[in-house]
Amino acid sequence: MLSIFVILLLLHHIYAIDPYQKFTQINLPPGGPIGPESVALDRFNQGPYVGVSDGRILKYEGPTAGFVDFAFVAPNRNKQLCDGATDPDLGPTCGRILGASFDPFSGQLYMADTFFGLAVVGPNGGKATIIANSANGVKFNFLNGCDVNPITREVIFTDGSQTFDIRDVIRGNFTPDSSGRLIKYNPRTNEVKVVLDGLSVPAGPAFSHDGSFVLFSEFSNKRIIKYRLIEDTTEVFLNLTANPIKIKRAPTYGEYWVAANNIIVSQPGSVTPFGYKFNLLKQILITKNLQAQYNNTQVNVLQEYNVNGGTLYIGSRVAPYVGVFNKW
Repeated sequence: MLSIFVILLLLHHIYAIDPYQKFTQINLPPGGPIGPESVALDRFNQGPYVGVSDGRILKYEGPTAGFVDFAFVAPNRNKQLCDGATDPDLGPTCGRILGASFDPFSGQLYMADTFFGLAVVGPNGGKATIIANSANGVKFNFLNGCDVNPITREVIFTDGSQTFDIRDVIRGNFTPDSSGRLIKYNPRTNEVKVVLDGLSVPAGPAFSHDGSFVLFSEFSNKRIIKYRLIEDTTEVFLNLTANPIKIKRAPTYGEYWVAANNIIVSQPGSVTPFGYKFNLLKQILITKNLQAQYNNTQVNVLQEYNVNGGTLYIGSRVAPYVGVFNKW
């Protein structure tokens, strides 16, 4: 009996070794936008697709073609004014997509544009259709993440705050509050429903692999919350020492990645970016310190795919590139 326990313990330690060691980066167009905060592959494992500072979703088509236009949400977006923009004050004109998730059945891409609302575009991209810009009579103010249920195809998304938006966050002119919301969209009925409110800067929702619950972060409370859809109940799932942002499903059932940053606001301030891989047993499987790759800047998302032998994409709101880790 003891020998079996020892073997299992050894296997756990072997499993917990971080296999993602080889780092490269995919640069965004030169002289162009920054901040690939959302990262996704489509149902054919093409991409990555990234949402950037000038309001576009760009699609990576390989080292020769690089990134090309794929989609946008802003109804009156002007390419001459917006393409390549990094000024957050152009957001209300150009848009800013902070969350993106593909429907694995239809190939549609759902996007959380922080200025214009929840939107969707077909597999060929182009100008998106805005689904909603408010819920329960309250206008969205800071949409920052979305995910598609892999079973029911419903969409979950987060509105971070009613008192500050992405421009305040970029400039550091905000005080975290508890006015955030978790919202659900049903594409069969077109119903948009607030399922939770009073949240402390919620972000990065991710459905479970079986579609029965949602995990989302509360940035200011340094924790991950679990919301069960059928039971309509919540629980604190995991407490962290850093501020979590987006959560993404890993390829292995019951495993997830969360981007988190250890932020010191005293002068001089500093940021240490991390990625944590965890499971449904509330175990941290991998702690990935990303300071060597991102220095004193935040990371916003880590997305793992079973492509090219295993790939881990990293997005940051301030970086001019997508980080890529491959195994060994």
